[in-house]
Amino acid sequence: MNAKPNAVSLRLPTTMMLVGQILYIVVTQFHADGPANDHPVVFAEYAGNAIWTAVHLAQFVSMAVLVGGLFALYFALDDQTSMARWTSRLGAASSIVALALYGALQAVDGVANKQADVVWVSATGAEKAARFASAEAIRWIEWGMRSYHDISLGLALVLFAAAFLSAPVPRPIAYLMGLSGLTYLVQGWVVGAEGFSQAESILIVSAWVISLAWMIWMLLVSRRMRDSAVLYER
Repeated sequence: MNAKPNAVSLRLPTTMMLVGQILYIVVTQFHADGPANDHPVVFAEYAGNAIWTAVHLAQFVSMAVLVGGLFALYFALDDQTSMARWTSRLGAASSIVALALYGALQAVDGVANKQADVVWVSATGAEKAARFASAEAIRWIEWGMRSYHDISLGLALVLFAAAFLSAPVPRPIAYLMGLSGLTYLVQGWVVGAEGFSQAESILIVSAWVISLAWMIWMLLVSRRMRDSAVLYER
C-alpha cells in the first residue's frame, strides 16, 4: 500500500505554488501592453515604460516562489512507490532547470531588451537601423529563452502529475496538473515558432486557469488531510 503524503509537507508547497501563481498573474497585469510581434510599435512602448525593470524583477520573484513550491512537492512524494519517487525526482530536476531558464529570460527581457529599445529610440540616421536590428536580435533570444523555460516547466508539471497518480489524492488533480503541463509544452513550441502571438496569449491564460484550479483543489485536500489527522490523534 502507498504511504499517504504528509499533510504539512503537501500543504506548504501547494501554498507556495498558489501564492506564486497569483502574484505572477497580478504583477503581469502591470506589464506594458501592445502588439508584441509588431516590433517598431512595441519597442517604442517598452522604451518609454517607467516600471519595466521593476515588473520583470517582480515576475522573477513570483516565479521563484511558484517553482520553489513545485520543487518542494518532491518531499511530499518521497515515501511513495519507486516509480513515483523517480518521476518526482525528474520533475524536481526539471523545475530547477525551468527556474534557471526563467532567470536568464528575465535578464534578457527585463534588462537587455529594455536597454536596446531605449538606445534605438534615441538613435538617429543610419545608426537607428543598426540599433533596431540589435533590439530584434535580443527579442529573438527572448523567444528562445521563453520557449525552453515553458518546455522545462511543462515537463516538470507532467512528471509530477504522473507521480501524483499513485498518491491518495483525487485523480482529477493529477489530470489537471498534467493538462497544465501540456499547455506549457505547447506554449513553448508556439513562442519558439511564432513569438508572442495571439495563440500564445490564449495558451498563457489557459495555463493560468488550469493551474489555479488544481492548486486550489490540492490545497483544500491538504487541509482536509490535516483535519483528519487531528481528529485521529484525538
